[in-house]
Formats: sequence, C-alpha cells, structure tokens
Amino acid sequence: MTPDEIVIWHNPRCSKSRAALERIEARGLTPRVVRYLDTPPPAEEIARVAAAVGGARALIRKAEPEYKGLGLDDPAKDDDALVAAMAATPRLIERPVVLRGGRAVVGRPTEAIDTLL
Repeated sequence: MTPDEIVIWHNPRCSKSRAALERIEARGLTPRVVRYLDTPPPAEEIARVAAAVGGARALIRKAEPEYKGLGLDDPAKDDDALVAAMAATPRLIERPVVLRGGRAVVGRPTEAIDTLL
C-alpha cells in the first residue's frame, strides 16, 4: 500500500459501505476495493487496523450473533482474542473501513472517512 493509496474494506450488501465508496468516488478518487468477506485480511493486518482505529473493540461488529455467541462481549477478552475472532469470522469486522497512509477509520458515520480524504 502506497502512502496515498486509499483502500476500503467493503461489503457491497451494506448501505453504509456503499455510501462510503460513493463518497470516495464523488471526490474523484479511485480506491482499491477489498471485499473482505471474500478475501479476509490476515490477523496481523486486522491487528494493525484495530490499533489505528482505537483498538479491536472499535473494529468489531457487536450486533453479529457470533459476538455474544463466542463470548466476545466478556470485558476480559483482550484485543488478541477479538482479532483472532475477526480473522476466523470476517463478518465480525465493522464496515466499512477506509485506510490511507497508515491511518484507518471506520466509516460510521460515513462522514468519518473525510478525515482521510
């Protein structure tokens, strides 16, 4: 990833993810689109992105059934456990995630990505 490259971890079935992609493209930018459910990022990359957004709890989707089913709502679960869960079950990764120049943001609300654009 080059310093100016924009990457979006995208789920085309998600309205927020589609809105984020449209917002990027409306600025005349062409991001590299990673359909993370089809091509899950490795745990090391998830950990790096989690650190950039404020920790694994900021990157994990708490509304997914697996979140409670795997006991991830237990405050004793550390970032390593959460990252391992997201690597094994990419549906647990919050969406969309936009990356640029070593920085990352979760696009909820969609306007949050403006800090990278």
